Amino acid sequence: MKNIVILGATGSIGTQSLEVIEANRGFRAFALSAHSNIGVLETQIRKFRPQFACVTNEEKAAELKIKTADIGTKILAGTAGLEEIAAHPEADTVITGIVGIAGLAPTLAAVEAKKRIGLANKETLVTAGDMVMERAGQTGAEIIPVDSEHSAVFQCLAARVNRDNFDSEVKRILLTASGGPFFGKTKNELTQITAKEALRHPNWSMGAKITVDSATLMNKGLEVIEAKHLFGVPFEKIDVFVHRQSIVHSMVEFADNAVIAQLGAPDMKLPIQYAITYPERLSMHGNEPDLTKTPLTFDKPDFETFRCLPLAISAGKTGGTMPAVLNGANEAAVALFLNGKIRFLDIADLVEGAMCAHKTMKRPSLSQIFEADKWAREYVCAKLHTLH
Repeated sequence: MKNIVILGATGSIGTQSLEVIEANRGFRAFALSAHSNIGVLETQIRKFRPQFACVTNEEKAAELKIKTADIGTKILAGTAGLEEIAAHPEADTVITGIVGIAGLAPTLAAVEAKKRIGLANKETLVTAGDMVMERAGQTGAEIIPVDSEHSAVFQCLAARVNRDNFDSEVKRILLTASGGPFFGKTKNELTQITAKEALRHPNWSMGAKITVDSATLMNKGLEVIEAKHLFGVPFEKIDVFVHRQSIVHSMVEFADNAVIAQLGAPDMKLPIQYAITYPERLSMHGNEPDLTKTPLTFDKPDFETFRCLPLAISAGKTGGTMPAVLNGANEAAVALFLNGKIRFLDIADLVEGAMCAHKTMKRPSLSQIFEADKWAREYVCAKLHTLH
């Protein structure tokens, strides 16, 4: 029996993780967490009977404790509760489905506890990739990517026979992007985009923040930084292609020009299950891709219209605290856009402004990373009144 901890159980990754657990008798939902959605979390607790549940909103945690008093689940609260379940001695795999930099501290706790981590929280590696990967190497913690693109690369790399010549064998990592709902549009066509329009993703069902990031291509920029840390390749060896069908999840091009791709339905259950069972594969039903329905196409991204992608790559190349500033400014700007306070194209402007105003610190401590994140958010809020 594998004990699974799901951080962010009420979100898209979390609910699909529970579907994977439900379909496999050898998996157990050992601990679940949510920020404040205790209605969904209570339903999950009653169905899966986890040993622990954590709510980071402490008032909501107290409320949930009363609601679930008839169940044996222990209710924890706050960031300390997240770190406790992530590092629990009985936990086998920790699925990090929390959105944003909030996933960094519990992921580090899981690393210190030498856990297998199914990493779906890309901001952990965007903001502190050097630190996290270095510490994982020291403790022996396993970081298995759950993002569909990075899981695809991880699976493609398994085709290599010689494990010692990575640099000479791997020519390029090719990350695919759906292009979001606005592929092919010009800047002029995006000036009056509403949040409702940005949330209409053509292929994937995701949370609001990630869906907007997909629309701006910031999500792909964050994934480029994540790929650099996960696979230890320079940015020059990572390319992005727009693949509208979301069937090819990513590819690896080798030195002999062979390209190996991983294909599947636009569904997160496969990478979630693979992260738990790696290197073994279990059968799965209900998400078979139909390769007869549509031709597969690939296009280059429009860097001029969707500026968040090149901004993210630039931040990754700069390193230090700059990726944390990029991420913090983007999280703040997306929240403003979703609340109707800024326009769609303002997101990139605000992120770029924060990056230009920031003085990068190299090899930052954890506290300095969080300080850079806080500074970026404050910068975006301070600039709000200067727009338009």
